[in-house]
Amino acid sequence: MAYVHDEKLKKLEETAATIRSDTIESVIIAKSGHIAGPLDMADVFTAMYFHVLKHDPKNPLWEERDRLVLSNGHIVPVQYAALAHAGYFPVEELKTLRQFGTRLQGHPHRPTLPGLETTSGPLGSGLSQAVGMALGFKMDGKSNQVYCLMSDAEQETGNIWEAVMLAGKHKLDNLTGIIDRNNIQIDGMTEDIMPLEPLREKYEAFNWHVLDVDGHNIREIIEACEEARAIYEKPVLIIAHTIAGKGVDFMEFKYEWHSKPFTPEEAKEALHELRTLGGKIQSEHQ
Repeated sequence: MAYVHDEKLKKLEETAATIRSDTIESVIIAKSGHIAGPLDMADVFTAMYFHVLKHDPKNPLWEERDRLVLSNGHIVPVQYAALAHAGYFPVEELKTLRQFGTRLQGHPHRPTLPGLETTSGPLGSGLSQAVGMALGFKMDGKSNQVYCLMSDAEQETGNIWEAVMLAGKHKLDNLTGIIDRNNIQIDGMTEDIMPLEPLREKYEAFNWHVLDVDGHNIREIIEACEEARAIYEKPVLIIAHTIAGKGVDFMEFKYEWHSKPFTPEEAKEALHELRTLGGKIQSEHQ
């Protein structure tokens, strides 16, 4: 298993901090949009686009690329920020999120933006799309890897479990699912609305190999993705344990921030906290 050197890890952590800041700024400018999930998945998206995925921003339709399917499409602002910093489109365009005529719509719209693999929005459908891709690559004898990012709340949908069963049946070892286990959904905590546990054992019962990681530890995320590639004849699920609203103290752990707009004062405080890493560094934006 490849080791992530400290210097590379530090750079990835700095990139994740920038992605968080740009994500929240784009939502502030838009005056709408989901924010708790995007903040808590910034480390996962950084690991994917800057280390794990085989992809080429200059050739988004490269046939040998890995596929990343975003099932919980409402967190797409963080994917936009990752794509922009990876070189798919200008970073300045992030300021057009949800604006009239923008390519950066509130949910992913594949035909309008390079780097997107699917159009998503309805929760629970992404894993079925990813299973179809992975099965197709298997049938064609290709080595492309497929990654599906999901919310924990969408594990409450039946469509997910049909896809889970199909992936297990066909032993899709080229498929890795990553669940954002932040324990919240739009109207409360998942375990109050519709309990998911024991989540690990449910996937294992359908012939999946399951790994648990700290979703804010980039080294752990990368190593889990590398381990997933070494698993034979089983799809892999990575449960990324995250903190909703990660990086902004007054937002963390609070389900109300699933899609709550900022007041001007909250926006200023959130950006200051992100840009100074909670006050640990002096901000040039002060």
